[in-house]
Amino acid sequence: MAIIGKIREKSWLMLIIVGLALIAFIFTDASKMTGNSDSVYGAGTINGEKVDQNAFNKAVAAAQLNADRQAQQQQPAQRQAPAVDQDQVWKAFTDKLLLDREYEALGIQVSTAEFDSYLYGKDGFQVLPEFIQGFTDETTGMFNEKLLQNRIEEMENSEEPEVQQQWSDSKEYYFDKRKREKYFSILKQGLYVTTIEAKNEYNAQKEKKTISYVVQRYNSIKDEEIEVTDEKLMAFYEEHKNESKYANKSTTRDVRFFDIAVLPSGEDSVVFDAKLEKLKEAFAATENDSLFVTDRRNSEWNFYSSGHDFTFKIESDQKAKERGLTYPTYLDTVFKTAEIGQIVGPYQENGSMRLAKVIGFNTDLLSVRHILIAAQRGDTLAVERAQEKVDSLMPLINGSNFGEMVVLHSDDHQEGQPITNGGKYEDFMDYEMVPEFSDFAKKESVGKIGYVQTDFGFHIIEVLNKKQTKAPILAIVQNTLKPSQKAIEDKNTEVNDMIYLLDEKISPIEDEQERVAMFDTIALKEGYSVRPITIQENGPRIYGFESSFAEDKILKLAYTDGARVGDLINSPIKEKNRYVIAILANIKDKGVPNFEDVKPRLERDFIQEEKAKKITKLMLSAKTLEELTAKMEGTTIQKSDITFANPQIQGSGNEPEVVGALFSALKDGEKTLPLKGNSGVYVIQIEKTIKAPVVANYDSEKKSLLAGMAGQLQGGVSTALSKYVEVIDNRRFFSTNIRR
Repeated sequence: MAIIGKIREKSWLMLIIVGLALIAFIFTDASKMTGNSDSVYGAGTINGEKVDQNAFNKAVAAAQLNADRQAQQQQPAQRQAPAVDQDQVWKAFTDKLLLDREYEALGIQVSTAEFDSYLYGKDGFQVLPEFIQGFTDETTGMFNEKLLQNRIEEMENSEEPEVQQQWSDSKEYYFDKRKREKYFSILKQGLYVTTIEAKNEYNAQKEKKTISYVVQRYNSIKDEEIEVTDEKLMAFYEEHKNESKYANKSTTRDVRFFDIAVLPSGEDSVVFDAKLEKLKEAFAATENDSLFVTDRRNSEWNFYSSGHDFTFKIESDQKAKERGLTYPTYLDTVFKTAEIGQIVGPYQENGSMRLAKVIGFNTDLLSVRHILIAAQRGDTLAVERAQEKVDSLMPLINGSNFGEMVVLHSDDHQEGQPITNGGKYEDFMDYEMVPEFSDFAKKESVGKIGYVQTDFGFHIIEVLNKKQTKAPILAIVQNTLKPSQKAIEDKNTEVNDMIYLLDEKISPIEDEQERVAMFDTIALKEGYSVRPITIQENGPRIYGFESSFAEDKILKLAYTDGARVGDLINSPIKEKNRYVIAILANIKDKGVPNFEDVKPRLERDFIQEEKAKKITKLMLSAKTLEELTAKMEGTTIQKSDITFANPQIQGSGNEPEVVGALFSALKDGEKTLPLKGNSGVYVIQIEKTIKAPVVANYDSEKKSLLAGMAGQLQGGVSTALSKYVEVIDNRRFFSTNIRR
């Protein structure tokens, strides 16, 4: 159930700031971030100043605590908190440090008096939406400042350190939030759109040209018809190497690798199938299913329950899938028509084989609607208030006004979002809800209205419907076909032979690129697929591996002192059921690329450039579009309407440079020279220009442009500050001792 707690409950902090700011948990200000260790980089640097690893660790721990607290608001079956994304924490962490520097430079502060006004919505401040949600006077329906004051005092004076810390964290968060608002308010005042800019935007949208054109596609000439030599490519490289499209945007290193899978042999499969048959016979004969399935000699999946919490559904059921309680869709009829005690399988499930014994059926699909009066069990004051509200509502609620009462009183919705489903929970099974809730829905008759108390608070429930179904309750024996010791030893021999072969062939080669080429050649000859990895030096990420151990080995291959292109990994990387063999394939510095690094792209662009020259030469020999179509096989005269703001040519695609040229100085009736586009070379004739209608002002364009600039402001500022002061993410190098 989605639950919005009020600030009166202990859980208020997490629910107010869910998804907002990990910065709420960064307690140390920028002046205290410098580490004292002997390392140069630490976890990273900002403008050369080291970021303290301990401070970052505190931020991660605080974010994890927040995730844990949020998990406590979920149903018991879903309460495991996910591990926090440390990359998101790092981004929030460094953003806060950058903004703290900005606040200090601009003298942005928040006084105690300003903070109180901000918190309580006084002296020109609007009440914050989350406080309107949580502190509404039940009599007036308006925000009640006294309720907020009382709750803050309760938390400040609480004997529970966790509650005190929650208020301390939230106070820090709202101080920082107010400083951010002031900072970006200053920046927004610098946003301005001139009348000329607004007019240009208006004309770009409204002025239209009707054109006729002929295009000859580049693919009309085969690549093989273009002569390509290293000398020509080198000349093309020298002419174009400084263009931004070829530039290395950051310093990177390339690694190439292939993997050798450790798989079961044919003999292993035969032995495994025989084992499953014996298990199936024994599973059918046993009178103690619980003991049988929890015996690790029989099953890898040692879970058993004869209750409804082990109800299985088809694999498309997302909730059942999250709990691992699914079976393949093609077996749905088999399970639903099975007899108690029947064994189904073996069948495959997530790479393993399962035998399933039907030990019962869950037969009820329940539908209710409810009103949640939130109150965490154990918070005596909150429970008392909630009980009072329930007692006052129960005499007033009936089937006719229940939907209206949900909207007015239920706390079961996301923060700031209205309830749109009338508080309904439809077609659920008893195990999907907390026991008290499910018991009421199952035992009471349709139309019954009553209430129960759970860990979340009080639920006023109306039973809407009950349907009959047949979902199996299963006891599971699960085993996975794994390679035998002999198969593993055979694969180890293969891997060692491969690494020896590579070393033998590559070691004598001096040229770095030839070493890499030899790696590819041998791997492909032996039937392995070589794949690339590009590693960014600032904040390296490695994808495609399942363990940090394997990732660290790749990092060390690429970045160990003295590493050079052509270095072969000294030993295969063992990761689960595979071995990985890798070579350092390239080192690219930021800026102008090496010829070899961009040679494939240079060749593509060179070929297109030569095709464009051939097509242009032919087009120049024709004076009209009609002559062009006669000279150029497969072309026709096409029509399109275009605007400067939307550089799409109907029938041809996106061509911004071509369209831009048409809005330069061409008059109606004039024809262009050949224009090189993305997909081919064009000759275009302007048939008609429809000028933009005259308007009194361009206020709407100004407003639209300003809104776009404002919407991009925060993201743009974050990016600009990070580039200006050079934020270096060194966490991965620090943890692997590559760079400290």
